[in-house]
Amino acid sequence: MDTNNKQRFLILIEQFLSGKASVSEIKSLFNFFQSHQEISDWEDEHKKVVEEKIYHNIQEKLGIGSFKRKKVISIFNTNLLKYAAVILLGGLLAYSVLNRDILSTSKDLELVENNIQIGTNKASLTLEDGSIVLLEKGKLYENRNVNSNGDEIVYNEVDAESVLNMNDVKYNYLTIPRGGQFLVKLSDNTKVWLNSESQLKYPINFIEGTSREVELIYGEAYFEVSPSALHNGDSFQVISRGQKVEVVGTQFNVKSYKDEASIYTTLVEGEVLVSHADTKQTLRPNQQYAFNILDHKGLISNVNVYNEVSWRGGVFSFENKSLKEIMTVLSRWYDMNVIFENKDIENVEFVGVLYKDRSIESILKNIKSVGSIKSYEIRDRKVILN
Repeated sequence: MDTNNKQRFLILIEQFLSGKASVSEIKSLFNFFQSHQEISDWEDEHKKVVEEKIYHNIQEKLGIGSFKRKKVISIFNTNLLKYAAVILLGGLLAYSVLNRDILSTSKDLELVENNIQIGTNKASLTLEDGSIVLLEKGKLYENRNVNSNGDEIVYNEVDAESVLNMNDVKYNYLTIPRGGQFLVKLSDNTKVWLNSESQLKYPINFIEGTSREVELIYGEAYFEVSPSALHNGDSFQVISRGQKVEVVGTQFNVKSYKDEASIYTTLVEGEVLVSHADTKQTLRPNQQYAFNILDHKGLISNVNVYNEVSWRGGVFSFENKSLKEIMTVLSRWYDMNVIFENKDIENVEFVGVLYKDRSIESILKNIKSVGSIKSYEIRDRKVILN
């Protein structure tokens, strides 16, 4: 953690302990904890402040001990301090700290040919002539106006005179397999982070005077759009399974998996217009639009943006998510199949942060340690929960 972040953290602590912190500052302190879970570089006295003073003072100031909360199990994948996530009750922040040794040996673990690997940067690029190029960490690729270092692929803008009309536009497809992720920088400098099991269709170069349009065929993508002001006012559009998201310049996330009935569009900053058929909805920051492709109905709700986009920063953040939902996310990243032998545990809800660079064994030990599952097995690429 850098010096500026550490200083900001200490200021928030001081404000809270002195009784001068506003509700927004308390929320900022919580958000800071969420974003900086691993604090091995903190001195012992700072750890003590976090673990004891902060926790007990929040309990005392907000009187959360008397609240009856829905049973939600906290999970964390780190052997340092374990910060449980929060439940907001009437605008009050309830914060708890979980500090336990989750790395103890499990007697109920059975491993048989564990072939489950941690996800990594990899993708396949389908060129305009139909040929396919495999992109993976440590592998270089270069072809005309495009190059990749194995972690991302970058398109450079070509001479505008070579692209005169839509008939001259050529498209590439970037496909991310299960167990993969990748970043593509489009020719207009828009950045798109693609999650596991996703596919994006996009032009090699955009035509000036027309909308910059890409298609998220399936999966999840985080967009950091180059402002229209830099492109003579040309808007940017994302098409996905009948839904259109139009922006001027902003950051947002679109989740549109084939095995899910809804498309989730989450706005981080700026403003977007989401449309399908005859319906149009404008989103503000921290809002999410869920569009059901079966009944063509949509719903706007306020969300914790961090939970929705944390996958891009190397973690999965869950708030009141069922074990079934969590394992669906993990199955894509670890390219594995999950079987619930005990159906009763599918709907157990969790809150917490899991790091994407941890082994699946470590995560399963973590989940078992909080008592939500009795045992688990790993057989080849299959996880069996009981």
